[in-house]
Amino acid sequence: MFLTISAIALFGLFLALLLRFRALGIGAAVIAVLFGFYLSRTGAADSIDQVMTALANAVRDIGN
Repeated sequence: MFLTISAIALFGLFLALLLRFRALGIGAAVIAVLFGFYLSRTGAADSIDQVMTALANAVRDIGN
């Protein structure tokens, strides 16, 4: 469990730095994918899924 949390923090930091310095290339894409992969394995995955579903529903309702 400690390895997963460390990986999430590490990949999150790398992704934030890459976005900050606008170094968006293949490396940024790999880091973003790995960050998403490790984040999905945590307890936060259910909350993130609920927020994204609510946002998608709100956008769909605005269009109607």
